Amino acid sequence: MTERFTATLRRQSEPTWSAAVGHRFVTQLCDGSLPDAVMVRYLVQDHRFLDSFLTLLGAAIATADTFEARLRFGRFAGMISSDENTYFLRAFEALDVSAEQRQAPADTVPTAGFKAIMREAAATRSYAAALAVLNVAEGLYLDWATKAPKPLPANFVHAEWITLHDNPAFSEFVAFLQTELDRVGPQDAERAADFYLRTVALELAFFEAVYEEQQ
Repeated sequence: MTERFTATLRRQSEPTWSAAVGHRFVTQLCDGSLPDAVMVRYLVQDHRFLDSFLTLLGAAIATADTFEARLRFGRFAGMISSDENTYFLRAFEALDVSAEQRQAPADTVPTAGFKAIMREAAATRSYAAALAVLNVAEGLYLDWATKAPKPLPANFVHAEWITLHDNPAFSEFVAFLQTELDRVGPQDAERAADFYLRTVALELAFFEAVYEEQQ
């Protein structure tokens, strides 16, 4: 049986993928032991590339070759613009993060890298490139979130970030992303693999960066 294109990419991404999924940030988030200072740095930086992420989703809508795919991306963009963005705002309030604190820190290198790769993929006007980045950005989070031990942490800042990435609708969307990349990726395999592997490396670097200030 021929290996799925997304399975090949996932295999090629090792051991970086597994290092990201098993990172201490993920472990501490899921068991509720993550220090507030680390969570604040993570959320401030993660919220920074929401704009670029919406740009990438817009590119996926523009380059998708079916109406059904455009609808799926449109619905997901709506969720990011509402439920996910609202979570960030509630989390900032709960952690007493002021507007100044959100704006003052410079982008970390991985944050700048995420902004750049999302906009780069969008600029290619390649559906496969957009899908490659999205498959990592969403698929890697589904991977670690589904492994979170139960019960979830009592703190909603931790628990809701997990459930945003471990629920039936999100799981179905990731499955859709994989199916789409399996369908169109082999025709643009080199470019898809390049974007996929660079995004996996950024995911691991992003988790590492939120601890650097402590060190």
